[in-house]
Amino acid sequence: MEHGDTRGRTTDRSAPASHGDAQSPYDATARVPGQARAHDVRGEHTHGEPAPRTVRRHSVRGQILQALRTALVGGELRPGEVYSAPVLAERFGVSATPVREAMQQLATEGAVEVVLNRGFRVVERTPRELAELAEVRALIEVPVMLRLARTVPAARWAELRPLAEATATAAARGDRAHYAEADRAFHRAVLSLAGNEQLLHIADDLHRRSQWPLVSAPATSHGRLVADAAEHTALLDALVAQDLPVVSSLVREHFTGAQD
Repeated sequence: MEHGDTRGRTTDRSAPASHGDAQSPYDATARVPGQARAHDVRGEHTHGEPAPRTVRRHSVRGQILQALRTALVGGELRPGEVYSAPVLAERFGVSATPVREAMQQLATEGAVEVVLNRGFRVVERTPRELAELAEVRALIEVPVMLRLARTVPAARWAELRPLAEATATAAARGDRAHYAEADRAFHRAVLSLAGNEQLLHIADDLHRRSQWPLVSAPATSHGRLVADAAEHTALLDALVAQDLPVVSSLVREHFTGAQD
């Protein structure tokens, strides 16, 4: 999509500089565990047998995709900015191909849009879009959770306590990226009890989209993160008690609060 031209905005803003040993989403070592060396990524090898290039490339692409998603949630890929795949690839220590493929995936998810000959622009979202996502999530998840509250035994809900605690831990640290991951894991675990894979896929996609930052909006406050995490524990308590009105109210408020 771009020809490696990194002049102007793309060069200056596409990848914040690393500061010492601080981990950055553009740091291949920090954000891409087990990252292969550059010559491995290109398919070169020193053994007699052919290298499994397809498997390795898919693995690298998946790790780059996760790192880019983390950068989106953390606000390090800023709404409205254009990012060049070659420049990001230099930061990761890989070729531009897996970065470009990962960005193409983000484009299909609506997180970025292609800018011809320049790269990818992070989509500028509005409060209205976030409100619409919250409404759709409530339409899907509230009925499912009400049904689960009637049928799932208390012991199964107890198994989800560690996931709720993980969100609380991330919130207490003010770690927005890890909170986002823990939040999705908790909701996915709850909905998985419905046994509907299509539901999980749709709900997770909507959840991920709801976590992208708004343009010119301040980051979610530490207090908001802590309050959101506390709602997970309260929801489990209501599900155990089969308190349907409280379950419905908590889920709706949880989605609405995520917009603040």
